[in-house]
Amino acid sequence: MERLPKIGIPIIIVAIILIIVLAKSAVTIGSGQAGVLYKTFDNGVVTDQPPLGEGFHVVAPWNKVIVYEVRQQELFEKMRVLSSNGLEIQIDASVWYEPIYNDLGHLHQSVGENYLQRVIQPAIRSAARSVVGRYTPEQLYSSKRDAIQDEIYIETKKILEKQYVQLNEVLVRDVTLPDTIKQAIERKLKQEQESLEYEFRLVTAQKEAEKVIIDAKGKAESNRILSASLTDKILQDKGIEATIKLAESPNSKVVVIGSGDSGLPIILGNQ
Repeated sequence: MERLPKIGIPIIIVAIILIIVLAKSAVTIGSGQAGVLYKTFDNGVVTDQPPLGEGFHVVAPWNKVIVYEVRQQELFEKMRVLSSNGLEIQIDASVWYEPIYNDLGHLHQSVGENYLQRVIQPAIRSAARSVVGRYTPEQLYSSKRDAIQDEIYIETKKILEKQYVQLNEVLVRDVTLPDTIKQAIERKLKQEQESLEYEFRLVTAQKEAEKVIIDAKGKAESNRILSASLTDKILQDKGIEATIKLAESPNSKVVVIGSGDSGLPIILGNQ
């Protein structure tokens, strides 16, 4: 095998160096990611320009690119906090968050890649302790879950306001009380429900009784009016009408034997 020309060796060396340089200079940003450029010889982290977007980029080999996930992410937290009366409550919550895209350089410079552990987790835990500490276990168990969810979100968002992180939502998945407290609350709620049912039955019975009384008064008033309208004259006329109808019957025999105290004839008839 013939030896390579002397000029070929430097060319091969230069080519290898170029390949290494290009390999170090080429950066590919994946989907849902962005890159923070760090210039080694020019003031470090670039904060006055947008981060590098998705796709292929070429940077100087002495510079670095730090890649961040910029899509919405979820943090699942189990927190033990104290209620207003000092009882320990467990809160299971999900936090939806993402870094603010145009402030990615500031986030990297001021907080760093582990911003989740440095700012988001402490913020959500602090807000949860503050909010849950305002309520009793009974309120947390029954009617205040939506309220504490909203309040934790508001307080966490306030803490993260200047941390270059966007808080999208806080969801309280579960509130777990000590078994003894939970059982006591359930007994109390059951007693309250039974009391409400008993009160409902009393009110229903009272309304039924009032209805019966009103109906009875109506009938009594109707009878009173009818009795007042039945004078002796009306009764006499009604008796005469009955006598005439009886006399007109072809199969009847009518015998008039006198009249009673009311002035009406006494009729004896048969078919």
